[in-house]
Amino acid sequence: MTEAMVRKKPGMASVKDMPLLQDGPPPGGFAPVRYARRIPNSGPSATAILLTAFGAFSWGMYQVGKGNEIRRAIKEEKLAARSAIVPILQAEEDERFVKEWNKYLDEEARIMKDVPGWKVGESVYSSGKWMPPATGELRPDVW
Repeated sequence: MTEAMVRKKPGMASVKDMPLLQDGPPPGGFAPVRYARRIPNSGPSATAILLTAFGAFSWGMYQVGKGNEIRRAIKEEKLAARSAIVPILQAEEDERFVKEWNKYLDEEARIMKDVPGWKVGESVYSSGKWMPPATGELRPDVW
């Protein structure tokens, strides 16, 4: 828009002759400015968070308990299986021991045949009790 149209006169004129045109607020005024601190009330409440955490903890402990029961059952089954085969393993060990013991007695008889009064297989200790050797081998230095 030109100055001539604003003044409704052609040509230049003094600024003082121009009508006063000033900006102002819109009719009814401006909207209020929000300057207060407003924290949104969104998200779960503290009670909801606490109940959720308690529920998750309870479910986890329940799963731990179930796992313990399963682990205990497996352990008991393994123990029962091992105790069931102990007699068989002991019988095999006894059979091996008797074979080795007979070999040992034969070797003792061969070595001590010239010693008068020697009794093969008789203990040189006077404890009165028979005890099997502590190691698995009877005479490891001979064989």
